[in-house]
Amino acid sequence: MAPLDIALRLLDWAGIAAFAASGALVASRKQMDAVGFVLIAVLTGFGGGTLRDLLLGRTPVFWLQRPELIGFAAGVGLLVFFTAHLVESRFRALLWVDAAGLALYAVLGAEIALIAGADPWAAVLLGVVTAVGGGILRDVVCNELPLILRREIYITAAAAAAVAYVALRLAPLPRDVALTAGIALGFSIRAAAILRGWSLPTYRARPARDYPDRR
Repeated sequence: MAPLDIALRLLDWAGIAAFAASGALVASRKQMDAVGFVLIAVLTGFGGGTLRDLLLGRTPVFWLQRPELIGFAAGVGLLVFFTAHLVESRFRALLWVDAAGLALYAVLGAEIALIAGADPWAAVLLGVVTAVGGGILRDVVCNELPLILRREIYITAAAAAAVAYVALRLAPLPRDVALTAGIALGFSIRAAAILRGWSLPTYRARPARDYPDRR
């Protein structure tokens, strides 16, 4: 296997670990049993990538060809089941592991889309889908307000990571440089949003206007 292929595999494992842990942390907040931890961890770890593969027409989806990934995600879920009580603030931990998964999967999803022959704009879009899909499924199934709907910057961080990666690949720069830069940018933006409460401008209602009667 080529070194860069090894790098992508490692990113895949790291992204699955981060999102599976975030899913298991939500399961801990919902006081689920061990089976619930495993289910939510697997759902979160593979949700975005599954949607990406279906949109690209890549079937069977990636985890059906690599069953060891399911065992790995399940193992992460069980590990969190036995250790979640050691975490002082599980919601804070959830935000940080989700931020790591977001940056990793935004770049990885964009790269897989490029390999599949997608146009650059489509690769960016599919990178974002890969990054946010699992988290949306996790929060909806667990009856939580999805992180994507909170005020802090979220999907913008994923988009920035994917755009940076695709742009640097088209420059062209070496893939490892583009991978590092994209992940670093996406994580930095999301981290700043968590620490500083960064958010995009929101809509504000304006006073209603009185219009003259035009009868």
